[in-house]
Amino acid sequence: MPASSAIAVRLSSVRLDRGGRTILRGLDLDIPQGSMTAVLGPSGTGKSTLLAAITGELVPTEGHIEVFGAEVPRTARGLLEMRKRLGVLLQGNGLLTDLTVAENVALPLHAHARLPDADVQRIVLEKLDAVGLRAAADLYPRELSGGMARRAALARALALDPPLLLCDEPLTGLDPIASSVIMQLLRRLNQTLGLTCIVISHHVRETLPVCDQAVVIANGGVAFSGTPDALEASDDPLLRQFLNGDAEGPINFEGAPPAREAA
Repeated sequence: MPASSAIAVRLSSVRLDRGGRTILRGLDLDIPQGSMTAVLGPSGTGKSTLLAAITGELVPTEGHIEVFGAEVPRTARGLLEMRKRLGVLLQGNGLLTDLTVAENVALPLHAHARLPDADVQRIVLEKLDAVGLRAAADLYPRELSGGMARRAALARALALDPPLLLCDEPLTGLDPIASSVIMQLLRRLNQTLGLTCIVISHHVRETLPVCDQAVVIANGGVAFSGTPDALEASDDPLLRQFLNGDAEGPINFEGAPPAREAA
């Protein structure tokens, strides 16, 4: 874990509802600045819901969420300013198919930075260099492999040099080699740039080895928060079920917890 005691993201007594149903409740969580944190858990347990709350897409029913010491804003202008400091790597990449890789990476710069075209081109090539895709600058998304497309989306997420990177299931649809490349790349960026990185994933074996902190979401709340070594060593039945991939155990695989009446 990085030595800095500064907190990039803090959740305090957070409850998150969707469609009149409580998805997550009682969330207390600190993500240190400069750390790489894995948020793990079975599919459908609320990991992406947590990500939506951090970005301000979903307003908590209860509690508080702070990003770099300031509560997540509720106004459109406040959210826009906060989101300039967030890089988001979407599960489906979100690349525009009629634009080249370089044009996709340039999109955030055109939208949020008033820079000459020469500076935009320079930054785009720097970001593509960082993910090993400079030679693919003029290709279209349909010409990329799954791993290349994920790296192109990562380059776009880094275009504005955000101090916080949020990755929603970055290994979905990738083979083991491409998965390893993506996780090693995220770790290198985390270490060389001092980037705080939150990785939402259910791919335990590929994700844990490169992270400083592990959080397990299950049964409507935080089931574990600590180091990857402590998670691996735990004898908690719920954690063992998840780590071992057992069908039987205390984790509810029917989805989110039962609906609760609004307080």
